[in-house]
Amino acid sequence: MISLCMDSAYKQLVLGLYKDKELLAGISLEAFKKQSETIFVELNRLLKETNLDYKDIDRVIITKGPGSYTGIRIAMTIAKVLCSQMHKELYTISTMQLYAGIEKQANVILDARSQRAYVAHVEDGQIQGNIQILTLDEVKEFIETNPGILLGDADLMGQDVQKVDFLKNFIELEPYYEKVENIHALVPDYLKESDSYKV
Repeated sequence: MISLCMDSAYKQLVLGLYKDKELLAGISLEAFKKQSETIFVELNRLLKETNLDYKDIDRVIITKGPGSYTGIRIAMTIAKVLCSQMHKELYTISTMQLYAGIEKQANVILDARSQRAYVAHVEDGQIQGNIQILTLDEVKEFIETNPGILLGDADLMGQDVQKVDFLKNFIELEPYYEKVENIHALVPDYLKESDSYKV
């Protein structure tokens, strides 16, 4: 089975082509607000590198948010067109799951601007409770009451940012993929209600 994994929801552009659980080719680079310029160039390069064509892809896995208002829609739009036109299966995971992978205990925080952050506690690949938007003071309390390594924008809490192996996490999270039954009805998990907080 050939899988295409894509993430453009936040600062990274992550593209991976896998045969079963083996990574054939992939990229993971910081491309904040440049994902739309880069995604097709890199995707076509990876397909050429692996001697694959779009028709060879059996399924697509994407992140559904939270993250950048525009960023989430880039990979999602490509995935929806590809899967609906070529009758491929589509699956989603949360951006927070992609950052945490299958770490035993992790807290993921992503900058939501205006002194706020998206926050989730993840254990063994599964989000515990709900993804929240908290003030930075509330985030401090959250991570004090939820033991685990801090991933994502740890610098907001004065901690070092840890490197994340997104390409590894994507395929290791396979047990937690959510199949999209109605591709046309799929919408991003923005969480934010006010346009003034769009990033």
